[in-house]
Amino acid sequence: MDNQYNYYDPEQNTDSYNYQNTGDNQFHSGGPEQAPHQRPRKKTPAWVKAVCCGLAFGLVAGASFQAVNVVGNKLFGTEEKTQGSVKQTSTSSDTKLTTSSGSTVSANIAEISENAMPSIVSITNMSVEEVQSFFGGIQERQSESAGSGIIIGQNDSELLIATNNHVVEGNDTLTVTFIDEESVEANVKGTNAAQDLAVVAVNLDDIKESTMDQIAVATMGDSDKLKVGEPAIAIGNALGYGQSVTTGIISAKERTMEGHEGNLLQTDAAINPGNSGGALLNANGEVIGINTAKVAADTVEGMGYAIPISDASETITNLMNQETRTKVPADEQGYIGILSEADVSADLAEMYNMPTGVYVSEVVKGGGADKAGIEEGSIITAINGTSVDGMQTLQEQLQYYRVGETVTLTVAAPGDGGKYKTTDVEVTLGESAE
Repeated sequence: MDNQYNYYDPEQNTDSYNYQNTGDNQFHSGGPEQAPHQRPRKKTPAWVKAVCCGLAFGLVAGASFQAVNVVGNKLFGTEEKTQGSVKQTSTSSDTKLTTSSGSTVSANIAEISENAMPSIVSITNMSVEEVQSFFGGIQERQSESAGSGIIIGQNDSELLIATNNHVVEGNDTLTVTFIDEESVEANVKGTNAAQDLAVVAVNLDDIKESTMDQIAVATMGDSDKLKVGEPAIAIGNALGYGQSVTTGIISAKERTMEGHEGNLLQTDAAINPGNSGGALLNANGEVIGINTAKVAADTVEGMGYAIPISDASETITNLMNQETRTKVPADEQGYIGILSEADVSADLAEMYNMPTGVYVSEVVKGGGADKAGIEEGSIITAINGTSVDGMQTLQEQLQYYRVGETVTLTVAAPGDGGKYKTTDVEVTLGESAE
């Protein structure tokens, strides 16, 4: 029997997802089958039966207990370990990730999850999107989407949380909810669209003392040392219903996915919409990956993906040390002074040996880009160290900068032999040409 259910919740507005329930449930009634006739045996004295049963039970129980211990030790280890305190962090000028000491924890999944939960948060993204009305016009409506995040440290004034770029992109407001159900507004600290990574910040002054006592900084593991078949535990805000736990194994390493830069871990631990940005843990309770995507198809079972933490750590460290900015009013927003008719997607970049980013079709005369010497045919790949994979991403970043501010654009220009040369260019933002 193959039953399929499609589900969409407009209030959550998470990614589209399908539930597939494939099973064959059978129920049997009646007693055991009649045993065939057997020749009568010689009667054994009762005291002999009792002694034999006692010996057999002792041998079987002892062997079973020893086998369980051996399997448990091999899979998970036996020593216990607790999460680090959120208050043991470095300063804002050199914030670093908390890494593992190499010790192991109990094999109890419940205990591992309990220790990790204080370092996992839910993230709500409120945005405004344009939709076509019933009469054919365009109208704006408020949209809400759910995701997850991992507490990775704090500086002098902020609590820092790692998540996916697609969890926070296009936001008007971001809200972080902690383990005690307390919610606080957050700001984007930095994003990397190509790797689908982001860091958001919450002001420490906005967090209650009681909440600070309950939350913790996650401990990072080493995803480079993972082996296929190792246990994996996924924690996140699945479907926006709150934190939940799923388990599985590391199914494969070094997987690739269209539109994502770098390799991914594959796991059969259930990764559902809302899990994005949450933690994939090893048997020591250490973060080995940031959950990012799943394959949603009727013919696919148990194929979820996570960004390996060892690959992401350098990018996350750079993002968590960037300056936190807040959006400026639309009439005060600065403009670069370019026109772009096309983005260089990952597919085009591979096909034509070009970097991904914003293709400059035209430079507005007298604008910031023109004065900085940016030419047509160039490709903008980053702004102030934050990568951009298209015009939408660049425009989202420009919402944080006013007219007259200076930004550093990373620009790739075509050179000899068709090769692109990358340079950093300072551009003073001007007013819109419209």
